[in-house]
Amino acid sequence: MTFTLRVIAIASLLLYPVAVNAQNTMISSVDPLTAKVGDSVNAQGQGLAANKVDQMYLTNGTDDIRVEIVDQQDKVIKFKVPAGIKSGRWALMIHLKVVNGPTLIEQPVKLTVE
Repeated sequence: MTFTLRVIAIASLLLYPVAVNAQNTMISSVDPLTAKVGDSVNAQGQGLAANKVDQMYLTNGTDDIRVEIVDQQDKVIKFKVPAGIKSGRWALMIHLKVVNGPTLIEQPVKLTVE
């Protein structure tokens, strides 16, 4: 029992920085909700500065399309809808600058591409 608790405590300490970084970085909304290829879109949230998020993608569960980030601040990332993307509903996915743990996190925000 004591060994198990020690292992859990050590694992918690090792995973804590990753969980905190991921928890403090999220996209909560997108404007506009519908866009076309080449349009600029603003993704608002928190912890989105370049020192935390270095890439962003649109994903439909099968395809992950990297977007061009035009401007990036702590509470907003402005990006362009890339050429060649299929129309439909796409989730936003961010790539975190972390050493351990998950680096790609799909966000609970959708963009409709026409």
